[in-house]
Amino acid sequence: MDERALVRRIKRLSEGQAPGVVLGIGDDAAVFRPTAGEDLVFTTDMLVEGVHFELQTHRPSDVGHKALARALSDVAAMGAAPRFCLVSLALAPACGERWVDGFYRGLMGLARSTGTALIGGDLSHSDKVTCDVVACGAVPGGEALRRDGARAGDLIFVSGTLGGSALGLNCRKGAAWRRHLRPEPRLAVGSFLRETLRATAAMDLSDGISLDLRRLCEESGVAAELDGPLPLFPGATVEQALHGGEDYELLFTVSPGTVVPAEFRGLALNRIGRVMAGAPGAVSRGGQPLAALGYDHFRK
Repeated sequence: MDERALVRRIKRLSEGQAPGVVLGIGDDAAVFRPTAGEDLVFTTDMLVEGVHFELQTHRPSDVGHKALARALSDVAAMGAAPRFCLVSLALAPACGERWVDGFYRGLMGLARSTGTALIGGDLSHSDKVTCDVVACGAVPGGEALRRDGARAGDLIFVSGTLGGSALGLNCRKGAAWRRHLRPEPRLAVGSFLRETLRATAAMDLSDGISLDLRRLCEESGVAAELDGPLPLFPGATVEQALHGGEDYELLFTVSPGTVVPAEFRGLALNRIGRVMAGAPGAVSRGGQPLAALGYDHFRK
């Protein structure tokens, strides 16, 4: 299989264009025409063999799904609707046609269900599989959710349950393992936070709430207290919920008095804390400082 043949295979797997896509796979660059009054949000997310997955334990379709899900989770956190993605993939020697087909089937399954067009990318080879996904979403002008809007007195919420992915990575079986392999970007929740709850700040939980909440507080110039029970995935520990990462739920803040329903479309929305005046980024739990022990690629 040469590169031209591989591009043709990918083009067949990604047939069908989303609104706004003028030109997709097959030319030097893609062309996208945004709707008037929209802001476009862009994110990029890497998936690296040996860091985020293993060829021996992760099916190619799961790798493809997760590669796109991670990027779309960022789009969801901005309250945006996905428009398109570009996928750059460096293949290892062990990855033949079946692996490539499985990868793109997994990626395109999620792309189609979320209205995300695959409009281009790049191909190469490497000792290890490496994938980089660029995703674009759209949001009404000036309405994107951001990390820097939380204010003292706001309430802190999280969607879904926490710790499931860390539990799955540890046990490699059951619902927790499926949660790790196939995260679901909370796109509908993100739109609900923006349109209905008017969330003051939001972000997705990719590296553990102990670290991600600190990041949100640093950007907003505030502190936070976790004063409510954490919604645990069945079987997960509090430590996995705090520091495990890769849950891809949404962490958000709302103004005092905002009525937040107990659930949205069957997904729980739980109050876990409050925003306070204090040293930017300081997070406490039970009256004690909470160490930011979530996943950091460059922590020594």
